[in-house]
Parts: sequence; structure tokens; C-alpha cells
Amino acid sequence: MMEEARRSRDGAALTDLILMMFRANNRTLAWGDRLVAPLGLTSARWQVMGTIVAAGRPQPVAWLARDLGANRQNVQRIVNDLNRDGLVGFAPNPNHRRAQLVMLTAAGQQTYDAAIRLYDPLVSALGEGLPVEDIETARRILAELYARLGSAGGRSEEG
Repeated sequence: MMEEARRSRDGAALTDLILMMFRANNRTLAWGDRLVAPLGLTSARWQVMGTIVAAGRPQPVAWLARDLGANRQNVQRIVNDLNRDGLVGFAPNPNHRRAQLVMLTAAGQQTYDAAIRLYDPLVSALGEGLPVEDIETARRILAELYARLGSAGGRSEEG
């Protein structure tokens, strides 16, 4: 008979948060998919485009993946799809011959701007009545969890 693992109070509370985070993430992605579907986008494509915009300059796929906290191969597949649809283009990378820089095309910028125009009023309505201080606290906790998971490599100190 396996002995039941014992969690600390902190560990139990964090487990509840992680489970809720999974649920909220799934629902957020579905919400985003519905929001940008009329533009021919998915949440994943929109996230990559947003990461390109947030970078402020063309970057290689590996850097975009790092900024997203995502797998490079998955981001490459999405970038290739966006390129096929004329929403991103590639530029030579002076620092690396094979790792081209990714940038939005004019059509990509227009599509991204249209997505933001759809998003802004809906996210404002979604946030109505939620205390900004609570939202900021939740963001800080998730940022710390993200950092700790990154430094731990997703593994326990023993394993």
C-alpha cells in the first residue's frame, strides 16, 4: 500500500492555485480563440504576434519562444503558419546566418491591431469590479511561481 504523500499547508494551497490556473488558462485560450477567430487567428497565433510586438524589434524564433515561455519548435510551427498567411516575414540575422529574424508584415500589424480593438473593451468589461490591487497581487504571485519553476527546471531539488 502506497503511503499518502503529505503536503505542507503552503503546498496544498499552491496545488489549489495551480489547478485553478490550469482551468483559467484553458478557459482563457478558448475565450481568445473565439475572440480572434473572425480575424483568422487562434490564441496561439495571437500570442506569438503579441510577443513580436512586445519585443519592439525583429527577433529570432528562439528568443520569441523564450519570451513566451514556450517550446521553440511549437513557436517555429506557428511562425511558419503566420508566414504562410502573410502575417509575418523574415529578415536576415546579422548575428546568425540560419536563425532569421521574425517581424510582422503590414498585414500582420493590421490584423494584430484589429485583435487589440476587439480585446480592449472585452478585457475592460471582464476586469470590472475586480480590485486592481488584487489583480496586481495575482500577477506578482504568478510571476514568482514562473521564476521558481524556471530556476528549478521543473524538478525537485532531490531529483
